[in-house]
Amino acid sequence: MAVTMSRRDWLHLGGGTAATLGVSAIAGELGAVTALAQARPVSNASKEELFYREDWFGEPWRKPESAVLIHGNDESSIVWFGWVPRMAQEFRLLRPDLPGFGQSRIPAGFEWSLPNLATFVAQVMDKAGVPSAHIIGAKTGGAIAMQFAADYPGRTRTLAVASGPASVIAISNPSKIPQRDRLGSAASKEMVEYWNDMFATAPHDGVEGLRTALSKFDLARDRVLQRITAPTLVITADRSALQSVEKVRQYQLLIPKSRLVVLHSDAYHIAAANADECVTNVLAFIKETRQRA
Repeated sequence: MAVTMSRRDWLHLGGGTAATLGVSAIAGELGAVTALAQARPVSNASKEELFYREDWFGEPWRKPESAVLIHGNDESSIVWFGWVPRMAQEFRLLRPDLPGFGQSRIPAGFEWSLPNLATFVAQVMDKAGVPSAHIIGAKTGGAIAMQFAADYPGRTRTLAVASGPASVIAISNPSKIPQRDRLGSAASKEMVEYWNDMFATAPHDGVEGLRTALSKFDLARDRVLQRITAPTLVITADRSALQSVEKVRQYQLLIPKSRLVVLHSDAYHIAAANADECVTNVLAFIKETRQRA
């Protein structure tokens, strides 16, 4: 099952619908409702193996290209709310909940690894009837996106990574990192509280599973980066507390057709804290890639 939104649905959103779908960012007053939706636990009985949200705000007669947005740890597909208004006017968006998060349960016998998480994304695309898409990931989702692009080159139109690590980052407990480091000094008090609530209610099995998948990975050592053939945009911040620009540049240069964009920010979750800048760069990159093709 997927949750689908059209432009008409968006324009006629009521409070209850907004809480269920978790899409705000245009109407500021919907933010508090969205936060409640994100924090509310979902029972295992109501979860699905392949849950994703779907958004398309363009003309109903158009057949748009698709884009897949892959979230990070301690989160769910709702965290892309800042990307949806603009991106969904150009693309059919698929926002999967990774196994154990949001409304996706962990498949029986699932082994936590980046290749298996990339396969999970491919299965979501199969379910949605999407042969290929623009693949976009943030934080842990960025690492999964890079693995996907390497393992499924024919299904990857372009790749965009925002604050995604390419190897293990020495942090004993990422959930304990102050939200100010994650979201930056410009984040509002309300935004910080929202993310604190989200992390406090994050599902234990999913969080530990993703940590297991990331516990020993090295995309450069395993020649994952070198196998990526899609045009790739890597986005980072100039004052990230997670990884330096130099460290990001080292792995970005291993991706054959890649470009690095450095945003002026002290947040390391720039997909959330600098959503509009990220979207602007991604849209421009995809447009340029089309023109070159």
